[in-house]
Amino acid sequence: MMHIRSVATTAVRGVEASLTGRRWIWRHVDDGRAERLALALSQRFGLSALSGTVLARRGVTPDDAGAYLDPTLRELMPNPSSLMDMDKVAERLARAISQGETVGVYGDYDVDGACASALLTSFLTGFGCRVFNHIPDRLKEGYGPNVVAMDALSEQGATLIVCVDCGTASSDVFAAMKSHPDIVVIDHHIPEGPPPPVFATVNPQRSDCGSGLRTLCATALTFMTVVAALRVIRRDALSSAPLPDLRDALDLVALATVCDVMPLTGLNRAFVTQGLKIMNRRKRIGLGALMEAAGVSGEPTAFSCGYALGPRVNAGGRIADASLGMRLLLEPDADRAQTLAQQLGSVNRTRQEVEQDILARALQEAESQIEAGRAVVLVASEDWHPGVVGIIAGRIRERFNRPALVAAIDEEGILRGSGRSIPGCDLGRVVIAARQQGLLITGGGHAMAAGFGLSSGNRETFHDFADGMLADARQAPDVPPLVIDAVMPLSAANADTAQDLSALEPFGAGNEEPVLVIENVRVSRADRIGKDNGTLRVILTADVGQPLKALMFRCGDSPVAAVLEDRQRPLLHVAGCLRKEVWNGRESTTFFISDVALA
Repeated sequence: MMHIRSVATTAVRGVEASLTGRRWIWRHVDDGRAERLALALSQRFGLSALSGTVLARRGVTPDDAGAYLDPTLRELMPNPSSLMDMDKVAERLARAISQGETVGVYGDYDVDGACASALLTSFLTGFGCRVFNHIPDRLKEGYGPNVVAMDALSEQGATLIVCVDCGTASSDVFAAMKSHPDIVVIDHHIPEGPPPPVFATVNPQRSDCGSGLRTLCATALTFMTVVAALRVIRRDALSSAPLPDLRDALDLVALATVCDVMPLTGLNRAFVTQGLKIMNRRKRIGLGALMEAAGVSGEPTAFSCGYALGPRVNAGGRIADASLGMRLLLEPDADRAQTLAQQLGSVNRTRQEVEQDILARALQEAESQIEAGRAVVLVASEDWHPGVVGIIAGRIRERFNRPALVAAIDEEGILRGSGRSIPGCDLGRVVIAARQQGLLITGGGHAMAAGFGLSSGNRETFHDFADGMLADARQAPDVPPLVIDAVMPLSAANADTAQDLSALEPFGAGNEEPVLVIENVRVSRADRIGKDNGTLRVILTADVGQPLKALMFRCGDSPVAAVLEDRQRPLLHVAGCLRKEVWNGRESTTFFISDVALA
């Protein structure tokens, strides 16, 4: 599939600066080609003109569209053996199963780590293996394997330890261990050098791995690993236990792929599409309890994974017990699962409160730095919780369209933080270079996100270093342009259109939800709802078409809110996403507003 980037041409409906200051631009293939592609797609696949236009603007051709609209693992999943070291790992797991070994599973404290740990643990225990898990405490242990925890797994009898979603950069830890079990790493983080000196490392980011699977998360790689291991077990008749249907694990793969912000194209699209179907069956007791606690009553979507389920699984690792999410995903008892799900919901609400306490001050400091000419924002405080600094960095990035680094300062004066970047500014490269030059104690990441540890004495030096390497960020607009897929009248914004667009799901990174402009509408009613009255619920009307309910979140006292609540009812163009919703068994259509311009 050809991927398209947005190009700056004539602004959509002449909107050079919306009420949030954004320029509205088309998502283009190239001039003149989109219309021809849209027509061909609509005719060949029975799509509406709107859906054909959306696909055409994303560069989906008639040859690509079949796999896009109906992605299956049968068609898209490659041979797991294409991954370097995969056959070696599959043989080792099969041997562990045939010999009844005790296995340690060491995972990261985010959704991907929890899902990968749960998937591998379920596979091994299903064959009778004894498994000990460890998810590190973010505050006490930090990211990745540590000697104490790894030795503890060995002391519990583990003759094989599998590190999932971590381990690529842990050569020094593995070398310092007192015990010497076989260690396998299943990871997707970018290595800085050769693989660690362990039994085997499955990581498509390895320079010697030609699989081309660099966009898979760790849970997807773990799924491919158990597929390969089951193949060995079946081939050599190594177990008398019933063989599992590995498709049942795709719910975990889907959740992790969405929450780790992997591009929803190709194989990932198949994983998520098929995984959501498995998730909807609610066979996994813990995940079913989590959906109930999060209010996901209908069919789960990528949106509900990313905004309802994922934050709850993540919350334990951010500010509480990091193993809560994994334990919930493994829990077979409905009552205990319900208790864990409610506990995670409570922790997530606390996380939101902690985040709000920090956000206003962080935004104020960020604005001051940008006004002072900084290319990169770096803010830190002794009062901030390290579990939410990555979220705050994302909020700053969204607000100012600049790379942002946010840290909590511990009792020893060490800044421990996370960063988020903007397209074209490789933050991971900056952090790794700074660490190699001795400016950082720890640091790593990729282009759009990074983590770091920094002594207070090096704060200004590192900030200047980052500014220098990402000086081009100063040229970025204060707010990024808004990429538009199509324009429609209010009369077309109905349940049929929402249903039609849902055929293009799952939406997420690499396959963003279509942003539509509904033109020439007025607000007939506006109400403040939600916590702190931060959400606006409005009714959009026009001369033709039924009134449409719309929502806009985090409005505050913004210019957008002022216009939506203006009793003079000015004529507007509204941009956002049209969705079909099901609540208490009733279907409705809602437009989620992301931006507004005066018509």
